Amino acid sequence: MTFSLLWPHMTRLPASVRVAVIFMLVVVLVSYLGPVLANLDPLSISPELRLNPPSSAHLLGTDMFGRDIFTRVLYGGRVSLAIGLATAVLATTAGTILGLVAGAGQASDKILMRVMDGIMAIPGILLAIALATIFGGGISTVILALAIPEVPGVARLVRSLTLTLREQVFIEAARSYGASPRRLLFKYILPNALAPITVQATYICGLAILYEAYLSFVGVGVPPEHPSWGNIVAEGRSFALIAPYLILYPSLVIVAVVLAINLIGDGLRDMLDPRFALPD
Repeated sequence: MTFSLLWPHMTRLPASVRVAVIFMLVVVLVSYLGPVLANLDPLSISPELRLNPPSSAHLLGTDMFGRDIFTRVLYGGRVSLAIGLATAVLATTAGTILGLVAGAGQASDKILMRVMDGIMAIPGILLAIALATIFGGGISTVILALAIPEVPGVARLVRSLTLTLREQVFIEAARSYGASPRRLLFKYILPNALAPITVQATYICGLAILYEAYLSFVGVGVPPEHPSWGNIVAEGRSFALIAPYLILYPSLVIVAVVLAINLIGDGLRDMLDPRFALPD
C-alpha cells in the first residue's frame, strides 16, 4: 500500500494515534540528528560536575561521573530504538517463515509447533536473560536474546492465519489453476496475513525496548560504553535516593516511546484490517 493510499486513512485516525506518529518521528530525528548537529559526547566525564541537578546548562542534570544525562538519553535512543526495530524484524521474519511452513503441512506442523511450545514454556524474559548471560554482552547478543522468545508467538499467529486462509475460495481457485505450494504461500496467503503480522511486529518492538531495560538492570544488557535507555536507568539506580532524576527522565522516555509504539500498532490495525474499518 503506497503512501498516497495510506494518507486518507491516516487523516481519519484518532488524534492519539496521529500524535504518537509525530512523537516517534521527533524521537527518531532527535536521537539520530541531535547529537551530530550539537556535537555532543555521551562519554565525556567531568568529575567536578557530578550529580548536578537539572539546570539550563544540563537540562536533565549530570550523573555520578559528571556526564550530561540529556546527551546520554539522545544517544541512548539510537541504541534502544535500533534494538527494538531489529528485534521486531528478526522475530517477525523468522516467525512468519516458520508459521507458513507449519501451516502448509501436517508433518511440519507437528514438529515445528512442538518446538515452539517448548520455547513458550519458558518465560520470555528469563530465556532472554539466560541467552544474554551465555553468549556475553553486546548489542547483537541482546537483539538475538530478545528475538528468540518472541518467535513462537509470531509463528503460532501466522500458522493460524495460514490454516484459515488456505481454505478460502480464492486459494482453491489458485490451486485449481496449478499454483505451486510455494506460490500459494508467498503470493496469496502471506499478503493477506500482513495486517496482523505488522501489528504483532509493533508489539514486539515496544516489548524489546522494555526487555532491554530489564537486561541492563540485571547486568546482562548493552555494555556501558554504548548508552541505552536501559543501562542509563541501571547505572542511576544506586543514586536514586539522592538524585532521582537519574532514573526518572530515562524511564519517562521509555514509557512514552513504548506507549506511542502501541498506539501506532492500534492505528495500523485499524488501517489494514477491514474488520476494524474506520468510520467515514
